[in-house]
Amino acid sequence: MARIDSKVIFITTSPRTPAKMIPEIELLHIHFSGEKWNTETQRAFMELLKEENFFHGKGANDPAFSARDRINRAPKSLGFVVLSPKISLTQAGLEIIKAKRKEEIFLRQLLKFQIPSPYHKPTGKATTFWIKPYLEIFRLIHYFGSLKFDELRLFALQLTDYRNFDLIVEKIDTFRVKKAENKGNYKKFFQEYLYSELKLIYADRIKKGKTKTRETTDASVSTFLKTQASNLRDYADACFRYLRATGIVNISHIGKSISIAPEKSQDLDYFLKNTDREPCFIDNEEKYANYLGNSEIPTLLSDNRDLLEEKINSEFPEISIKEEMSLQEIKDTFADEIEKRKKEILTEQISAIKDYRLFDDINSTFDQIIDKSIYDAPLILEWNIWRAMTMLDGGNIMANLKFDDFGNPMSTAQGNMADIECDYGYFNLTVEVTMQSGQRQYETEGESVTRHLAKVKKGSDKPAYCLFIAPKINDAIIAHFYALHKINISYYGGKSTIIPIPLSIFRKMLEDSHKASYIPEPKHVQYFFEQSNEIANSTENEKDWYEGVIKVALNWLIK
Repeated sequence: MARIDSKVIFITTSPRTPAKMIPEIELLHIHFSGEKWNTETQRAFMELLKEENFFHGKGANDPAFSARDRINRAPKSLGFVVLSPKISLTQAGLEIIKAKRKEEIFLRQLLKFQIPSPYHKPTGKATTFWIKPYLEIFRLIHYFGSLKFDELRLFALQLTDYRNFDLIVEKIDTFRVKKAENKGNYKKFFQEYLYSELKLIYADRIKKGKTKTRETTDASVSTFLKTQASNLRDYADACFRYLRATGIVNISHIGKSISIAPEKSQDLDYFLKNTDREPCFIDNEEKYANYLGNSEIPTLLSDNRDLLEEKINSEFPEISIKEEMSLQEIKDTFADEIEKRKKEILTEQISAIKDYRLFDDINSTFDQIIDKSIYDAPLILEWNIWRAMTMLDGGNIMANLKFDDFGNPMSTAQGNMADIECDYGYFNLTVEVTMQSGQRQYETEGESVTRHLAKVKKGSDKPAYCLFIAPKINDAIIAHFYALHKINISYYGGKSTIIPIPLSIFRKMLEDSHKASYIPEPKHVQYFFEQSNEIANSTENEKDWYEGVIKVALNWLIK
């Protein structure tokens, strides 16, 4: 049981991307079902998890803690696993693994998450909690039509008791009026508003001088408020990601806002009307666990046959629903049609990309990423690189990120695969993308990139290469990939041709492709990587190699 002393809504932040818990709980189920969840099994789980490469950290300092961080938080809090007396997956956990469409299952579980509960008990230091957080945030979005990231961060997270819903609405209305009246710098305006609200939220703690946090030894009020502001950002970011996993909302990455997807408005109205706002089974863990793990509650619009048929007829009037079809068969038919529509949308997008019709849009998106004016830059960078690679040259370019029902990027690739996989017929190419910089770029990306390439090499007899793209390339990454050009490691399928290039150089390559008087071919791509191998064989250090590779990249179509 977790003790909560928070003054704002408590929302799980691990894993950061909700879809990433699915392979992890499946791994837990396969190898540890029926065992006790203790230090021994936690360490063993982390060892398996690292091998599967789902976990981007090392977990080396305290593997047991890392395991608890992955399983005791979202998977348990959302009712996918039960850890006592023995490890088991709930009905919802089993469903999330096997279901074609995960969105409906995520939605049911988020709607049930509550504070207080037998899993989360507020302490005497905490504010009053009486809420199903995700349910009420859905209600706020519905009320306003859309919420900006800043509004969710600053005001929605103060909704710790659903009975204060109107008070939070009033706060947001007031903020919007003052924002409209402010003619100056919005960033400065928001920072002042943020710290003013934080001083009110934590007034008692500040007054008592209890401003030291575990993140620092500095007990000053300014550092304390800075830490709380950062925490609010993390909670808001996690909230956006988990709400998005339900398929109910749209995210505007440019406007940094969240709204209800138009085709989901009926679904939203239904569960807002029919889901009880009151927390339940607060002091009965067994009943709460059974309730939370039940994959059939709360009732959704899709559980009502008549309403579901009406919805299908509205979106896909050409579909004929037969009387003898079961509700599940109707749901599956609906899901298949949605998937078919998504593939058609993506096919149309790819056609537009290959014709260079989206060249300006792709470049504009890169600018917004660099300017930090876009929400969820890692996701949008991965998506935009996929679009750029599709435009750059021939080949079958597959993004391993998850798309929503209308072809919009939803979440990044899972940790056990390359971000982008390119099949050029007679050779393969993986593309890895990161916003990380500094030493952390090497620590989180270096080994996994190599492993992803090795997986592709072992699955085919064709040559395989890797392109690593980041806004800035760290020197440790350059040294690491240079060494892999020269060292024959059987674990990685021999020598590894991995070229790291900064985003600016990649954009120059894209521009060259656009300006070329001919259509670039796969041979131009392969030439670039083979040149990297030749340069590595003829140089004595990583600096000379990298300098040579960049020269080739800047002239990759001159051959």
